[in-house]
Amino acid sequence: MSLIQDVSPEELAKLFHHYQDALAGDFECKPGKECAPSWEQTPQNERKLKIAAVRLALLELAATSAQDRPSREYYAKPGQAEWGC
Repeated sequence: MSLIQDVSPEELAKLFHHYQDALAGDFECKPGKECAPSWEQTPQNERKLKIAAVRLALLELAATSAQDRPSREYYAKPGQAEWGC
């Protein structure tokens, strides 16, 4: 599985757009008239909006996962290491 840092906001926004359109019918949602059928046909301002939203979501996920990681308790704090053989 890729790390969040390895995910391009542009690629994730493109995939999100694709799957949102593909799944809309399964959830009885009909895309509006302004929805473009493909990423390439999506207006540039909407692309930029989706990419910016994905970028913020990735930043939030990265920050959350950094908080959830256990601290490195096995490292001694400065001055606390026991030296010897």
